[in-house]
Amino acid sequence: MELNAKTLNNYLNFIYQNIKPDEVKNLCDRIRTLFSQNLNKEPTKELWNEKDFFLITYADSVIQKEKNNLKSLSEFLKKYCKEFSFVHLLPFYPFSSDDGFAVTDYKKVSKENGEWVDFKRLSSKFKIMTDLVINHCSSENQLYKNFLTAKEPGSNFFISSERDFNNFSLVVRPRSSDLSKKVEILGKKKYVWCTFSHDQIDFNFKNPEVLFFFLEIIKFYLDKGAKALRLDAVAFLWKEQGTKCINLPQTHTIIRLIRHIVESYSKNCLIITETNIPNHENLSYFGNNNEAHCIYNFSLAPLLIHAIVSANNSYLKQWSRSMPPAQFGNAYLNFLSTHDGIGMRPLEGILPKNELNKFIKVLKKSGAFLTHRISQNKKTVYEVNVTLIDAFKETYSGKDNLVLKRFILAHQILFSMEGIPAIYIQNLVGSKNDLKKLEITKSFRSVNRKNWNFDELSKLLKKQSINSKVYLSLISLVKLRKKQPAFHPNATQFTLQLEKNIFGIWRQSIDRSQSIFCISNLSKKKKKISLLDINLISTEKWHDIISKKRITEIQGNITLLPYQSMWITNKKF
Repeated sequence: MELNAKTLNNYLNFIYQNIKPDEVKNLCDRIRTLFSQNLNKEPTKELWNEKDFFLITYADSVIQKEKNNLKSLSEFLKKYCKEFSFVHLLPFYPFSSDDGFAVTDYKKVSKENGEWVDFKRLSSKFKIMTDLVINHCSSENQLYKNFLTAKEPGSNFFISSERDFNNFSLVVRPRSSDLSKKVEILGKKKYVWCTFSHDQIDFNFKNPEVLFFFLEIIKFYLDKGAKALRLDAVAFLWKEQGTKCINLPQTHTIIRLIRHIVESYSKNCLIITETNIPNHENLSYFGNNNEAHCIYNFSLAPLLIHAIVSANNSYLKQWSRSMPPAQFGNAYLNFLSTHDGIGMRPLEGILPKNELNKFIKVLKKSGAFLTHRISQNKKTVYEVNVTLIDAFKETYSGKDNLVLKRFILAHQILFSMEGIPAIYIQNLVGSKNDLKKLEITKSFRSVNRKNWNFDELSKLLKKQSINSKVYLSLISLVKLRKKQPAFHPNATQFTLQLEKNIFGIWRQSIDRSQSIFCISNLSKKKKKISLLDINLISTEKWHDIISKKRITEIQGNITLLPYQSMWITNKKF
C-alpha cells in the first residue's frame, strides 16, 4: 500500500503549524520516497491470538564467556522459551547509562551484544520487539556532540534555551533530578531539557528533521526484521510552555503518523506505546484504533499484587469493571513486572492515599526499594523496585511460607485477563533481588536486572530449586493457556461479583463456543463458594482446566485452597 499523501499532509500540517506549506510538502515527499517500496505485501490473518506471549529480556540477561550476548540469549531462548512467540529485546545498542536507554548510536549493536546478523538470526525464530528510544538520546551521541558545536546533522536537534526551564512549573516527569542542564554552545551559556537524567537529552520534535531522522531509524529496524516497535517514553515527546508537557496533541498525531507509515510499509508490525501514566491517560494512546496497536496495561500489575498481598479484591475488581474492552485491532499488553520497577503512578485515582501508603510499606518490608519523582515541587513514589517473587514475601497479615503460591496465583490471574500476556525473564526463572548488582551500580532498578550465567541457570532449572519450580509451573501454565480460545486477547471478559477474598472473571471465545470462569482465592485460608454465584449452564459439562477435575455438582459448592485458582470451562482442548 502506497503512503497516502493527503493523510500524511494532514498529520504534518497539524504537527508543524509554524512552518511553510512548501516545507511540509517537501517533508511529505521525502517520507513517501523513503518508504516507497513495501517490505511485505500480504498481512497475516490476525495480528495476535490466544497462543501469543511476550518474553521481556535484555541481551545480557543470560551470558556465556565465550559468546556474545545475543548468541548466548538465543541459545537460552531456543532451549527454554520455545512457547513464546514475541521477544521484547530491550535496548541492545551502544549506550552510556540507564542500561541501554541512553543510546549513543541507534544503528549499531553494542560490541558485547554482537552484530546485526545475530539479531536477524534471532528474529528468524521469534517475533522481535525493539525499542525506539524516541524522546531522548545519550549526551555522548554524535548528534548531541554536533549540537554543542552547531554542526550538522544535529544543530537544532535538541531543546535549548538561554534561561533554565524553571518557569515550566507544570511539567510532569518521572524523576527528581533537575529538568535543566547547563551547557556551553559556541561560547554561550545555554540550558538543555532533560526529562530523565542529565545524560539523556530530550530531542526537539519541533524541528521536522528530528521526526525524519526517527522515521529513517524505524525503516532501518523494520528492514533488519523487527516485528514490533516499542515507543519508549513517548508521552513526553512534545513540549509547550504553560502545559504539563505530557500527552500533548502533537504527540498523539506523531504516533498516528508513525502507525500510518508502518502499516503501509510492513503489514505485520505492531506499534506499542510505553506510557507509564494514570490509567485514563494511558487508554488515550489507542486513539481511534489509529495510534498504538497495544498499550501496556500498567494499572494491572500493582493492582493484582495489591489484591493478593491484601487478600482484598475491591480495587482490582472496581478497576477491572471500569476497563473498556479493546477494539479489534487493539489489545492490552498485560504484565506483572518488567525491567523497570512496579509503577505507582497508574494507581492514581484508583487506590486511596492511605491504602497506597500501606501497600508501599508492605512492599518495603518485602525488600523493595523506592524511586521518587518530583512534580509541582512535591516528592512522591514513582515506582517500587523489587523482583516479583520477593514482592510476595510479605502480606498485610505478615510473613508465611506461601510465597510461591502467591507468585503462581498472580500469573494464573494474569494469564486469564483480556489482553496479551508478557513475562519478564527474571520472573520466568524466579530471580530474587540482586543486591550484589545494586551495590555495584547504586541504581535501585538493578535489583531486578540480574545477569545470569547460562550454565549456572541451566543447572538450577534442571534440579529441585525454587527457580526450577517457578519455571516449570509458568511454562506449564503458558502451554495450558495457549489451548484456550476463550483466552484470545479480544475475547469477551466480564468481572464477577464475589466476596472480597475471591476474584473472578468470565471469558468467552470470539465464536462463543468456549466459556471459562476464572476463580481465584486471594487469601491464605480455605474458601467455600457457591457455584450458583457463578451461574454455570446446567446442560453443559464443566471442568477445571488447571486441576483437570470435573465439576459434578454445578449447583453445589467448591472449595478453594489458599491461593488456589480454577479455570472452569465447558470445553476441554
